Amino acid sequence: MKFIDEFRDGRVAASLAHRIHADVIPGRSYHIMEFCGGHTHAIARYGLPDLLPASIRLVHGPGCPVCVLPVGRIDSAIALARDAGVILCTYADVMRVPASRRQSLLTTKAAGADIVMVYSVQDALSVARAHPNREVVFFAIGFETTTPPTAAAILEAERAGLGNFSVFCNHVLTPSAIQSLLDSPEVRKLGRVRIDGFIGPSHVSAVIGSRPYEFFAEEYEKPVVIAGFEPLDVLQAVWMLVRQINEGRCDVENQFTRAVTRDGNLKAQALVGRVFELARTFEWRGLGDVPYSALRIQGRYARFDAEPRFGVRYEGAPDHKGCECGAILRGVKQPEDCRLFGTACVPENPMGSCMVSSEGACAAHYTYGRYRRDTAAARRRAAGAS
Repeated sequence: MKFIDEFRDGRVAASLAHRIHADVIPGRSYHIMEFCGGHTHAIARYGLPDLLPASIRLVHGPGCPVCVLPVGRIDSAIALARDAGVILCTYADVMRVPASRRQSLLTTKAAGADIVMVYSVQDALSVARAHPNREVVFFAIGFETTTPPTAAAILEAERAGLGNFSVFCNHVLTPSAIQSLLDSPEVRKLGRVRIDGFIGPSHVSAVIGSRPYEFFAEEYEKPVVIAGFEPLDVLQAVWMLVRQINEGRCDVENQFTRAVTRDGNLKAQALVGRVFELARTFEWRGLGDVPYSALRIQGRYARFDAEPRFGVRYEGAPDHKGCECGAILRGVKQPEDCRLFGTACVPENPMGSCMVSSEGACAAHYTYGRYRRDTAAARRRAAGAS
């Protein structure tokens, strides 16, 4: 299939792996964080760590939109669906994220709440049109990629006079999360998380462009290579980062030129700017409260904001006490470091959000069996000794 098969060519992958092996400096280690759930999935699915030298460690970051959603926001959505009598529309993965008291949106639906699984915000608009006498709330999540469709839906609801449609907004921002991670004590002071460079996200960058990452290259001296989702994209990005690190450069490079430009999608950005504004703070799973890291609906469209409309209250709630999802999202731990991983916590019965989404590190590791390989532990020991 054109534009897919050629990015999965085994011979080209072997050639790229050979170049990476040739370019790594003996005795030096390389800690590279991917900040995209699609990259996490691709790395596990195609076994990319097995092609890399032991001195290269791929670190998972908080790039999975379902994973970074805190328990308290799920609790709020459950209360909204259960107590406000609304039809709550959301994505399948969100319905399975564990909430407090062993609940989830899925169990709440089973108990009688009117919760509908949708594939897009347009489906939620269709539900609102089909039920004009019911309040319909779309539980919106995701990074910059999914924000423009939500903005477009709010504008469409206004034009169509859909007074029964509103949005429970949980859209978050990638650059703010990267900065929070780099400013964290685990990176800056304690040295528990080493980051030599970033593999920049794909679809997010198609919207915001490569320009926002220039701040991290200049101020934090961290090289960034924006990469596509395919295995050859990721391997080439690793090679480009190895070369930057070897040369002492801290640049923003764009491997994903077939979809990403420096300025991004200006129309999508304008659409988002028309409907949303920065929220003063937002809680992320694993990162805590991060200033100006999320969006809220502007005052002129407040009637479409489910939080004030239904008096939604937010209270922070802890993860399952045995779950290491927060530490995994910060890059402090790997999935197999969690005592629940692969035992009590599996995709069919997730204890934490990282095991829910296919883009979550735990789900990817479990699904593709990477944690079973002795080479993974040996690779971590080699990297940890550096």
